[in-house]
Amino acid sequence: MIDASARNGFAFNPLDRLSERRDDADFIESLAQSPLARSFVQCGDQIVLSCGQALLAMNAVMNLGAPRYRVFLGVHGDAPWFQTYFATASAEDLVLRGLELVELRALLINGVLAREQISALGQGKSLLHWHRGHRFCGRCGREARIEAAGWRRVCPNCAHTSFPRTDAVVIMLAVHGERCLLGRQPRFPQGMYSCLAGFLEPGETIEDAVRRELHEEAGIRAGRVTYHSSQPWPFPGSLMIGAQAETEDDSLTIDHEELEDARWFTRDEAALILSGGHAGGVTSPMPEAIAHQILKSWVEARP
Repeated sequence: MIDASARNGFAFNPLDRLSERRDDADFIESLAQSPLARSFVQCGDQIVLSCGQALLAMNAVMNLGAPRYRVFLGVHGDAPWFQTYFATASAEDLVLRGLELVELRALLINGVLAREQISALGQGKSLLHWHRGHRFCGRCGREARIEAAGWRRVCPNCAHTSFPRTDAVVIMLAVHGERCLLGRQPRFPQGMYSCLAGFLEPGETIEDAVRRELHEEAGIRAGRVTYHSSQPWPFPGSLMIGAQAETEDDSLTIDHEELEDARWFTRDEAALILSGGHAGGVTSPMPEAIAHQILKSWVEARP
């Protein structure tokens, strides 16, 4: 059985993370020294490609210079996978070596990498983003050391331990009868409409977050909320929790600080949006985005 989440970009990750072995430093180092070891390379926020390949032999990676971080992602078959981070200042040197620097989002869109590589890259990018923002202890301010193959930081002064965090975001399709609600933000490409979304707050259930965000952004009251799927989203480190919400009415009061516009679309209109054939030029997010898959599921579930 394939989870609905597996259809979303960054969500098809077959790695065995070996989380129970991360504290064994000798074991992790033996994996790194294996001739089968491979590593993605990240420079700043960009991914390094060599001859179009993102997954490089570990010895080739170590020849690039001294990295700032290296984290263990997991094993794929017999091959250990890592992600190695170089500071942005290294970018010019990497380019001079004949390497290419590409944005992760571009790699997702152009489909040049296998799905399992894109998913693992997203895993590593989120983890490295956390390290870049949590170098120092949040309790006493001393620099914290990296432990557990990159999955923990411990302060040598006060022993405060911190772990990688994921920011939960609810993303939902509001439905009223045979119509669904889509909105757009000013930063969206021209013509694009998408599901509404917002961060989950402390002490809040997923269902309550969906209802709150719909009311805040569009002024509508929602009742029943059902789960659709989830999507790791490494920009910079979120988990998108997809849902569908049944609304009590269709009147809108748009918060224009959050949304440029929001409109109701019939199921037939939504189908045209997904296919790129909407007469008004309305488009949807790319198929790799969870918003696309939520809308697609609703269209295909027509009575």
